Amino acid sequence: MTSPFPEVSAADSSKQDLQLVDKLVKGRGSILEQLSKTIVGQKEVMDQLLISLFAKGHCSIVGVPGLAKTLLISSLAEILDLRFKRIQFTPDLMPSDITGTEVIQEDKLTRDRSYKFLPGPVFANILLADEINRTPPKTQAALLQSMQEYKVTVGGENYPLPLPFFVLATQNPIEQEGTYPLPEAQLDRFFFQINIDYPSLEEEKEIVQSTTSSKKVDLKKVLNAQDVLTLQEIVRKVPVAENVVTYAVNLVRSTRPNDAQSPDFVKNWVRWGSGPRASQSLILGGKARAILNGRFAVSIEDIQALAAPVLRHRIVLSFHAEAEGIGTDELIQKLVRLNKS
Repeated sequence: MTSPFPEVSAADSSKQDLQLVDKLVKGRGSILEQLSKTIVGQKEVMDQLLISLFAKGHCSIVGVPGLAKTLLISSLAEILDLRFKRIQFTPDLMPSDITGTEVIQEDKLTRDRSYKFLPGPVFANILLADEINRTPPKTQAALLQSMQEYKVTVGGENYPLPLPFFVLATQNPIEQEGTYPLPEAQLDRFFFQINIDYPSLEEEKEIVQSTTSSKKVDLKKVLNAQDVLTLQEIVRKVPVAENVVTYAVNLVRSTRPNDAQSPDFVKNWVRWGSGPRASQSLILGGKARAILNGRFAVSIEDIQALAAPVLRHRIVLSFHAEAEGIGTDELIQKLVRLNKS
């Protein structure tokens, strides 16, 4: 029996992959160009968002209020023609407020009653979970289940989430009173922790001038949902040399104080190091970074560039580090310098 699908040769497949890589590289440039219409500076943050998106990861974003986090994420959704939703997390928010709930409906003709599922705001392509640490653990867990399984279970029924599904959870580093910090096991499920800092003097002047005028910004759509899904699969095909994998794994293992190869300052400053999910994130992130920059293989430089966003939320410092004023980023930089190749 003849197959209804034409056979694709290895050469044709490679040609298609190269065309998709070219599309991804051009798409990155167009996305950054469009984002620069609404966002001043923050190029590293934008790059990390795109890396996480195309690596099929989720992000935790830490920054003080007023740094355009919501504007950045909603603009990205508009440029990619993806459905965007925002949830403001509060102490009284229930899991059903996020996932959705079943309601009883009555048929007007037969008077029969049945349950109907009303989807919650989690049914979106890009979801902004604003101040996730302000809601109780039960509600946090409902969102994190959706992030991991790409579905919602209500009343014994599974409801798949629309794909691509990309969660960006913000946390305010200033006010910690009355908050519910995410446990380390749940933080580990975030691909990156992206820290957003204050803008420079020139950037802040530009922000003030652009946001206090009557100028309207028109964002052009660059990709769509199907494009993003296709390009996410292309990222997985990027090859990685064994020495790069070894480097990434050794870097992660060096964060563990009980590992024989970890340096003395880790044994003194770290209570808990990163698990295997960090190694996976370094390699996947490296693949996305390489291909977004038009390269067809992951380098050690890619791993080093992503060490901070991958590891900073997966390391628990000891009291000794806090007493000496050592932060996770400083520790990671020290480890990167120690593991140069």
